[in-house]
Amino acid sequence: MKTALITGVTGQDGSYLAENLLKKQNYKHVIGLVRRRSADGVNRLEQIQTHPALTIMQGELEDAGLLARLFSVYRIDECYNLAAQSFVRYSFDNPVATAMTNYIGVINLLEAIRHHSPNTRYYQASTSEMFGGLTEEYLSENHSFHPRSPYGTSKLAAYWHAVNMREAYGLFTCNGILFNHESPRRGSEFVTQKIAAAAVRFRAWKNSGGMGEPPVLRLGNLEARRDWGHAQDYVEGMRLMLQEEEPGDYVLATGQAHSVRDFVELSFAHPEVGVKIRWKGEGLNEVGSDADGRVLVAIDPVHYRPSEVHVLLGDWKKARECLGWKPQFSFEDMVDQMIRAQVARREGHGPTA
Repeated sequence: MKTALITGVTGQDGSYLAENLLKKQNYKHVIGLVRRRSADGVNRLEQIQTHPALTIMQGELEDAGLLARLFSVYRIDECYNLAAQSFVRYSFDNPVATAMTNYIGVINLLEAIRHHSPNTRYYQASTSEMFGGLTEEYLSENHSFHPRSPYGTSKLAAYWHAVNMREAYGLFTCNGILFNHESPRRGSEFVTQKIAAAAVRFRAWKNSGGMGEPPVLRLGNLEARRDWGHAQDYVEGMRLMLQEEEPGDYVLATGQAHSVRDFVELSFAHPEVGVKIRWKGEGLNEVGSDADGRVLVAIDPVHYRPSEVHVLLGDWKKARECLGWKPQFSFEDMVDQMIRAQVARREGHGPTA
């Protein structure tokens, strides 16, 4: 019977992982660490917040003393570090805050484990953004890294620190190099959730009589292509990594890339919305309209990154062969879930995140 610690438990991945572990028979206690200054996302734990095996604690990864006490008091068998500043565009504006959480926080966690709980198995949430998207090749654990954002560089520093702690002190540390993964619980600031929400806003505008101009979705690079999977699949991959006899680093991906444009078209074409987007114009002047010529999508340069990542496509062969992991949800399944969840929220019979 194991005790697991999940940092960032109120996030998309953290909430799904907590549910995943609590369904297993061999976890007696799941501790979730939540930032003191943020209540955002607590509703994601709605289904499990009264579970007797779940304990929610407040704390910051920058608080080394708290982490030391945590690993001294509890016998933590597995630690899943999912706490992060994970919004890439924000990292360009706030690189120091991003580094403090994404890198310094990891140092604090692993120092606490090294000194107080060296048998704890540790999962580090790494990211495909470390690769930088400079090639259209399938990216595996063996490819070199070239991050193109403060978010990517902070995550790469944390990745190498986890590797170093494994090599220097024999700690059981695993890096999960996860490609983009979404769900109805994705934060509202992320482009996938913005698109899903915009499609459902248009649905509401149309159903209310279509008075005035429809709401316009403003985006940046429509041609950016990502390997999008479902967060529920990916948290199971995290768990599997910590069940192996030896620690290692694993890519989790689907092996299929779709563009932001694809995501827009599929979202608006969803049966709940029923609009085929028609594109015209080029570059910053390109717009997406409905059959009546009403503009629903426009380009806004504020949403472009200073250094763009054009395509990220993952090779998950190692996870398949070593962990027996494979994605269960398709790209279409994921978009369908996100649209239906947005409809439920707008109509008042679904969770807010």
